[in-house]
Amino acid sequence: MKPHLLLLHGALGTARQLQPLAENLADLATVHTMDFAGHGGQPLVAEDFAMAHFAKQVKEFIAALNVGPVHVLGYSMGGYAALLAAQETPELFASITTLGTKFDWNPASAEAETRFLVPEKMAAKIPAFVERLAQFHAPTPWAKVVEATAVMLRQLGQTAPVSVTQLAATRLPIQVLVGDADQTAGPAASEEFARQLPNATFALLATTPHALEQVRTGELREYLQRVL
Repeated sequence: MKPHLLLLHGALGTARQLQPLAENLADLATVHTMDFAGHGGQPLVAEDFAMAHFAKQVKEFIAALNVGPVHVLGYSMGGYAALLAAQETPELFASITTLGTKFDWNPASAEAETRFLVPEKMAAKIPAFVERLAQFHAPTPWAKVVEATAVMLRQLGQTAPVSVTQLAATRLPIQVLVGDADQTAGPAASEEFARQLPNATFALLATTPHALEQVRTGELREYLQRVL
């Protein structure tokens, strides 16, 4: 029987973006995807558009599968949600691999990440990306998703709920993957996060930026095969 693998999307993303990766990994595992609240056309409720609720969704999704502990690959925000869920209910997880997940959250870093999340500026400077957002999140207006994301990231800057102390106690296998050209997650911060966990490994992906579409699928498969 193949292991079960849950793929989690990042901020402003949807499960639809993960479909090509899911198809590529189908020979290795039974692959599942989900949309976080407010994403991919899911209703956007302000109080649910928060990391604590995203982690709750991950736990509920895995529990509903009723297949035992599940492996997780979380891209960017999805990796953070998975780790937060795992530190609360580690028994649901067989392993977690994070890809381009940002760990150094504080007020300054949150402000840096949200300074471009202004719908008017985005529409003027990156119209093609805005059009993709509109398609991904319809019928929810894309600008509402952007605004809610900015609020959520600022909340992370104030609280940073993932705890290395709690995660270390779970003894859960964790892989921290980040591209050497990832200016969002940052290789140094990712390596430092992994170093603090006795159960974690760190890997730097060469010539790889933050964008999921530019991560080499073959290389990602190799790392996942180490834990599946």
